[in-house]
Amino acid sequence: MQPTQTYQIAVLPGDGIGPEVTDEAVRVLEAAAPAHGFSLAFETYPIGGIAIDQYGEPLPATTLAACREADAVLLGAVGGPNWDNETGPRRPESGLLKLRKSLGVYANLRPVTVPESLADASPLRAERVAGTDVLIVRELTGGIYFGQPRGVRHHVWKNTATNTMSYSEHEIARIARVAFTWAEKRSGRVTSVDKANVLEVSQLWREVVTKVQQDEFPQLALDHLYVDNAAMQLVRGPRQFDVIVTGNLFGDILSDLAATLPGSLGLLPSASVGGSVGLFEPVHGSAPDIVGTGKANPLAAILSGAMLLDELGEGAAAQAVRHGVDAALGAGLRTADLGGSASTVEMSQAVVDAVAVSQNHVPA
Repeated sequence: MQPTQTYQIAVLPGDGIGPEVTDEAVRVLEAAAPAHGFSLAFETYPIGGIAIDQYGEPLPATTLAACREADAVLLGAVGGPNWDNETGPRRPESGLLKLRKSLGVYANLRPVTVPESLADASPLRAERVAGTDVLIVRELTGGIYFGQPRGVRHHVWKNTATNTMSYSEHEIARIARVAFTWAEKRSGRVTSVDKANVLEVSQLWREVVTKVQQDEFPQLALDHLYVDNAAMQLVRGPRQFDVIVTGNLFGDILSDLAATLPGSLGLLPSASVGGSVGLFEPVHGSAPDIVGTGKANPLAAILSGAMLLDELGEGAAAQAVRHGVDAALGAGLRTADLGGSASTVEMSQAVVDAVAVSQNHVPA
């Protein structure tokens, strides 16, 4: 099939194992594209610690400009012990925060799945987590992480610190629409998580989410949970959830809690969307202790690539990538984090091979 569309992808490998897993994600994406009538043009740019070493800042202007012009951004990971002494705007992570803000992405999507083949890797009982398929939609640019006033006040006798949790109706409504739109593609159920029994901001959150559902998505199911109960229920019965929508602080905590369900961060992708360009990255960090050993699990980066394809509107190719991952895991291939001995390249090659097989069933 001749490609009818070429997408420009800015690749930001970053630090640690970022370049290793990103290279493998690119390989898989290149294998998936041809049979679905499009091509991908990749250009690589520095971010994070490596950018500090080369340019004196974690997000060089050339990198930011390229990301703004791209159709999507694929990121590896940032940070590591080499830059632990950096502070403020020179920290590797500050480059990532600046990139998210510059692209205007306000919705963080974290799918967490536990296939039957991996249920035994979970720290919870296999029968409790097998078949889990939940999407956490976290508001990314508001809430207590960005609210004003904030800071530390120094007094003669004692110091005080302040952080402000603040959400506008507009911010709540737009993240709710993201959650409901995704629920339409899934089983049609949304759980909104808040702390409305004690927080006025959560009372507004609940009111606005309910109004969006009633006015715009009446065919979908909505329920509400307090965040403490939601955390307990994620552990007790994760299969009860489909789409969870919540604010920045609660989403940060719940998504990390849910990340333990499959037994490895190396399986978990994420997407930050809603702005001019989507940003796609694995949940895991730079893992400096395994750099160059061939032990890094590339599946989170590969699955982030599948989310990238979804955002571009290439859902069939995204499904082919996910099929490739399922096939590789179903065949028993495991990297070290999953208790196996497969290398980074061996795991991604198995995905590429499975994608190639699935392409034979795509009409020319």
